[in-house]
Amino acid sequence: MEINVNFLDNLRLEAKFDDFTVITDQPIRYKGDGSAPSPFDYFLASSALCAAYFVRVYCLSRDIPTHNIRLSQNNIVDPENRYNQIFKIQVELPEDISEKDRQGILRSIDRCTVKKVVQTGPEFQIETVENLAEDAQALLMVQPDAEHRTFIEGKDLPLEQTIANMTKILADLGMKIEIASWRNIVPHVWSLHIRDAASPMCFTNGKGATKEAALCSALGEFIERLNCNFFYNDQFFGEEIANSEFVHYPNEKWFVPGPDDALPDGILDDYCLAIYNPDGELAGSNLIDTNSGRADRGICSLPFVRKSDGEVVYFPSNLIENLYLSNGMSAGNTLPEAQVQCLSEIFERAVKKQIIEQEIALPDVPRTVLEQYPDICEAIAELEKQGFPILVKDASLGGQFPVMCVTLMNPRTGGVFASFGAHPSFHVALERSLTELMQGRSFEGLNDVPPPTFNSLAVTEPQNFVEHFIDSTGVVSWRFFSAKPDYDFVEWDFSGEHQDTNATEATHLFDILEEMGKEVYIAVYEDLGAPACRILVPGYSEVYPVEDLIWDNTNKALDYREDILNLHSLSDDALEALVDRLEESQLDNYETIINLIGVEFDENTVWGQLTILELKLLIYLALQRHEEALELVETFLQYNDNTVERGLFYQAVNAVLEIALDDELELEDYLANLQRMFGEEVMAAVVGSVNGSVRFHGLTPTNMQLEGLDKHLRLIDSYKKLHAARAAKYVQS
Repeated sequence: MEINVNFLDNLRLEAKFDDFTVITDQPIRYKGDGSAPSPFDYFLASSALCAAYFVRVYCLSRDIPTHNIRLSQNNIVDPENRYNQIFKIQVELPEDISEKDRQGILRSIDRCTVKKVVQTGPEFQIETVENLAEDAQALLMVQPDAEHRTFIEGKDLPLEQTIANMTKILADLGMKIEIASWRNIVPHVWSLHIRDAASPMCFTNGKGATKEAALCSALGEFIERLNCNFFYNDQFFGEEIANSEFVHYPNEKWFVPGPDDALPDGILDDYCLAIYNPDGELAGSNLIDTNSGRADRGICSLPFVRKSDGEVVYFPSNLIENLYLSNGMSAGNTLPEAQVQCLSEIFERAVKKQIIEQEIALPDVPRTVLEQYPDICEAIAELEKQGFPILVKDASLGGQFPVMCVTLMNPRTGGVFASFGAHPSFHVALERSLTELMQGRSFEGLNDVPPPTFNSLAVTEPQNFVEHFIDSTGVVSWRFFSAKPDYDFVEWDFSGEHQDTNATEATHLFDILEEMGKEVYIAVYEDLGAPACRILVPGYSEVYPVEDLIWDNTNKALDYREDILNLHSLSDDALEALVDRLEESQLDNYETIINLIGVEFDENTVWGQLTILELKLLIYLALQRHEEALELVETFLQYNDNTVERGLFYQAVNAVLEIALDDELELEDYLANLQRMFGEEVMAAVVGSVNGSVRFHGLTPTNMQLEGLDKHLRLIDSYKKLHAARAAKYVQS
């Protein structure tokens, strides 16, 4: 985590990281002002808070109340060496907690991350740099070793060289990549979380049988998501990029819709139009680019090569971001390596969707076959030792597809987690299923997976597949667990048999799609220095339903973005028009403004928690439309999951509105006790909001230049690095 420190007045310091600001000071006896804890005080508190966090997680996973649990920490200083200290953590537990849970709580405290880092002994490296913002030294802890060359199946270069190459690519872009966390809770299953230190919204997760393989996975995913702009999906790029010569790629083309908003000639092809516009309802305005909002330029479209004949077909950027998410993206040491990974993921998701929606019962992998892979057996044995039964299934549907499945059952909660993996190699697909199962997860985290169901509607609901795509936590059918499989087990193998394995495997995978009658469209990106590709298989690799292009398109943001960002400067007429559009839109009242307009706010602010419902409520208050405001306040309070502070504010608003709308009541008669209940500061804001002298309480002013929106500006700065690299490469070519 990158922490930037600013020097304030006297001895006060300000540390900024992610969306947080921490102020430190020194006691008056040390010439400070005593206005905040000292840095060392924060360090001491972090240990106690970390211990308490692990206690809380343990108790939540077992429905143990924590209101009677108390935790305390004292540091005992050696009088002869003040740097030698004992941290004594004491926990007071109620008598009704079982001995088993008492020991479990103590073991959970022992897992405290702060404690483990201190005990291990961190290494401090101190250096000067010419410019902090420009120093792009990658902050990776695993460095390539010139004396070792580790090859794994599926990689065309040693892991060490892959790490070095990809790290350099990111450093050359000016991105500091930091490892935020590692996990290795069962043997031969590693995962990690990496992110851009300057813009933590740009992050990826990696998985593998070793830490080096997991790091390669995370770095490859980071580079693929840069190449395909996935980090910036649905986000407003800002006016500078929106008005640039190109928005996404130098080879993009813009097509102006025809008369009556008709789709223009030049985008898609007949095969795609039959899938995306079967009833002729898709309009040009449905495909306006969300990121730039430049409806005046037309439809921003990106070139893909149709594999069947090599022709270039232009796909609207809007269509790609709305339907495909990250499906069909990959980066590798070579283009065939990237294509194999890309196609494997497409098959993994499509076959998984088919199995889940059709409630297919899969065959078990025989024990004699599993024993050929001792590392996988060891990992499974550890999971079962922890109390999680594991089912290993052949998901190839009778040898048709290179897909495997590892399913975990949680007897504590009745939940199940079906993890799928794909690769032309049976072994690699099986390994990926297992590493995907535990990627970024703790044993406690496995308590959140849902139980199976016999309700077919719940299984086949489109959102269920989306949840499976995002983190595999969707619902599966009980029929999936039948002892009578719908297919026989096949020990399949789609891998190549000679030196150019990835090229052969890619050909095999493309052939499967061709035999299915699917057209394939490919975009290759090599500007950053590592081959990356995006593959679209219309009618097969979409994540969201095609209907979303018309009924739930992300470019609905364009109807609201400018007005919402300029909210404080809108006239009453403009506010009336905005709230009327919101009411008529039938948008979900609980959708956040972040999602609606594609702008990231600090989630710890009112903007960051703001929903459409609360925005309409604040507009009604500003317009003095008290009856509409009261109706929405009551809804807000009934279903509120906002902060306690915001809830209390609206409780007070509710009371004042009730008084204002009752001819027999006078606010002066109640104000003193309302102030005692909610505080004078809150009541000043409430009364001002109701009488119109305070508008949009809690929302700081912003505008289309995104002033004050540091989180989003950091994201745009990240994209500008990528945009500049593409522009420079385009000039060179």
